Amino acid sequence: MRNNNFIFLILVFALFLNACNTKKQKSKDSDAPITEETYLGQKPPGSIPEVFAPGIVSINGRYEHGISFSPDLDEIYFSANKKDEDPDVYFSKLERKKWTTIKKANFTKGKKDGEMHPFVTADGKRIYFTAHNSFTEDHDVDADSKIWYVNRLENSWSNAIKLESPINDDEVFYSNQAKNGDLFYTNFSKRKMYYASNKNNKYPEVQEVEIEFGLHGFISPSQDFLVVNARNKKDDERKSDIYVYFKEKDGTWSKPINLGNTVNSNFAETCPSITPDGKYLFFGRYNEEGGLSNFYWVSTEIISKLKMEYFKK
Repeated sequence: MRNNNFIFLILVFALFLNACNTKKQKSKDSDAPITEETYLGQKPPGSIPEVFAPGIVSINGRYEHGISFSPDLDEIYFSANKKDEDPDVYFSKLERKKWTTIKKANFTKGKKDGEMHPFVTADGKRIYFTAHNSFTEDHDVDADSKIWYVNRLENSWSNAIKLESPINDDEVFYSNQAKNGDLFYTNFSKRKMYYASNKNNKYPEVQEVEIEFGLHGFISPSQDFLVVNARNKKDDERKSDIYVYFKEKDGTWSKPINLGNTVNSNFAETCPSITPDGKYLFFGRYNEEGGLSNFYWVSTEIISKLKMEYFKK
């Protein structure tokens, strides 16, 4: 069973990396001002997705997946890797109105081969991320894909710590938090989304997120919506699209709603995330030659409009 789970993890990671060899609430959780330096000085997009920071963050020739900003929008963390290489987390900080040179974070200091999918918590004091053994070498080795974290120190981050929780009983990744600290993540072993309620910064129990389908889920700060990616069953080429679920009044999740052809293209879209100010949706689009991906961003007004239309019914 363990080998089967590892094989599945490799296959899903391969799909995640090569998903497109074929072409394919508004929240007030942060009052950080939009300045010319915010978002690496990039002009904010409207309703049409645009490549984020081309040549700076979005660089041709590699896979880019999983991006997160500090609550004050003065730090950026993201993961990327070239084909047939394990991913790394990269970062840059806004210091004296200038963004620092992008560098590798190397949170585990070589203990793990790959690090990806960073998420900065709402208070900015912790970064959750996924760490794993190499996906590119001996497939008989357990991937050991688990959730880790680092705590903020005065001018740096602590040593990486593997999360002590039933969350890590399985192969897992792509973790992120709601504002109350509840942790949402993808469970590869079970091929489903799960979450764990925050109990004084501990996660003693896990529960399945009761949705129809979707992985790489990202929860909104107030848990009123959840964005995921999933293969479109109506698409013969089965490319990955981004969907949104809205929280019903009874606490259940709505039917999945496709974000439409403004966001979803003839390429694959994966790994959605929402910025701390609630204004932008980020995702990866596999539109480079060879199925490589870039980061795209778009206004979350598209989600707000879908929410308004949904609850009018």
